[in-house]
Amino acid sequence: MAGKTPTPHIGAQLGEIADKVIMAGDPLRAKFMAENFLENPVQYNSVRGMLGYTGTYKGKRVSVQGHGMGIPSIGIYTYELFNFYNVETIIRCGSAGAYDPSLNLGDVVFGMGSCTDSNYARQFDLPGTFAPIADFDLLRRAAAKAEELGIGYKAGNILASDVFYGDNPEEWKKWQKMGVLAVEMEATALYMNAARAGKKALCICTISDSLVHGTACSAEERQTSFTNMMKIAFDII
Repeated sequence: MAGKTPTPHIGAQLGEIADKVIMAGDPLRAKFMAENFLENPVQYNSVRGMLGYTGTYKGKRVSVQGHGMGIPSIGIYTYELFNFYNVETIIRCGSAGAYDPSLNLGDVVFGMGSCTDSNYARQFDLPGTFAPIADFDLLRRAAAKAEELGIGYKAGNILASDVFYGDNPEEWKKWQKMGVLAVEMEATALYMNAARAGKKALCICTISDSLVHGTACSAEERQTSFTNMMKIAFDII
């Protein structure tokens, strides 16, 4: 949409962001990806501390961008990227808490679909329940790349929850019984915004903690050590 950039949240001019964007909730993870994967990265955003960079990866022009925590925050950034900056593809690289007992710290999960306890879909005034799903081509290529790199993964339903500290500490088991693999806080908005805009999206998560086993990674590990999902994302974007 002409005349919409810069936005209140992204300081870039139209053309400064690539049509392929890899996102992370933590802006310092976005900075880590820019510094470790992109050639000649140029910072295009620092508004609200949500860092964004554009560079090249194996000859492809790619941007990386922070999106913050939760559905409202990623909803804003992905809406603006899809609709105001002509972005065609977004891959989220995030952390997730395991519901599946076979998942351990550091394992990779592809979100085929995103369940949610959010009311985000209400804005679309649909006559039923929408099922937010990943782009199949991105998912297929992500699985193939993981196998090529020897990276183990699971693909299936994940939960995008609005609540981090829930009042009922056992409520996650209700999602577990339906085969939901893990919980994060953003994929539903990413997938819905992509669907509404006719664009492509995929959420790749690394397990940072397990509600089943009671284990957890440190904050530093969450920021810099989840590189397997990043390798997959950059190779397929």
